[in-house]
Amino acid sequence: MIRTKSLAVAGWLAVSATPALSAEILIHDAKSQPESLTVAANGDLFVGSASTPFVYRIKKGTTAVEPFVDATAEGPGTFFFGQLADNATNTLWTCQLTPVPSVTPVQRHTALRGFDMATGKEKLRWNLPGDNTTCNDIAIGPDKAVYVSDTANARIYRLAPGATSAELYLEHRNLTGIDGLTFLNGTLYFNSVFFNTLYRVPVGADGKPGTPVQIWMDAPVKGIDGIRASNGKLLQAENGSGKVHSLTLMDGDRAHVTVLKDGLDTPTGVEPAGDTIWIANRGAGQAVSIPMPR
Repeated sequence: MIRTKSLAVAGWLAVSATPALSAEILIHDAKSQPESLTVAANGDLFVGSASTPFVYRIKKGTTAVEPFVDATAEGPGTFFFGQLADNATNTLWTCQLTPVPSVTPVQRHTALRGFDMATGKEKLRWNLPGDNTTCNDIAIGPDKAVYVSDTANARIYRLAPGATSAELYLEHRNLTGIDGLTFLNGTLYFNSVFFNTLYRVPVGADGKPGTPVQIWMDAPVKGIDGIRASNGKLLQAENGSGKVHSLTLMDGDRAHVTVLKDGLDTPTGVEPAGDTIWIANRGAGQAVSIPMPR
């Protein structure tokens, strides 16, 4: 988050090869504002739009960008943030946001929605509680539950496997501005797009989350946004500096920052997929890929 005709390059056809190649795909148009993206086990790429009521799909081996989720009936101004492929259940999880009409300042009603990745049929919808919410990002835990960040209310919700509604998992002042969240080695990490801070969530013997612990990054970051885990490291987008970096966690709750890509235009999401990293380059309306560092 930040405070059909298609155009694609042939590199997408080869991103699964070794070594990986870079690619750029224009999502609908330069103003489509792809906020988040995810890759299914079969190689299909799903991209949400922060300026249209669509989630788009680019099938592996093609260059065609096609609408996959159409939320035009949800109300004017509807758009999408977080995207996550849950390959174990063949579910595409998405965060949908719809403005509340005639309210100033702007308020939004938001929902976690799940769709069958093969057919596009809706499996589940859960509306976040409250008059103004921001369903932002999604992660799958080692317990197979779905975890959801609510930026507007500094909360994390947990949807248990097989459940139809989520429960409050954690609410704390350290979650102010919460944006991306992900699991690495069984531990939940999240960041704040407001304060450029990164945290881990300790869990007690009773299974309940404790006070979030800050991870000190050894380089300045600006506008940290989407976050994912891969190869024992965290991958994180910086929408304010046009960068994507990796984080190597160290003793003492510290992290070493390594820039993987710069010169981007408001990158908001990042997704590892085999030997490739996909980036939601929101300002340019693109999905961009780079080789996964070894």
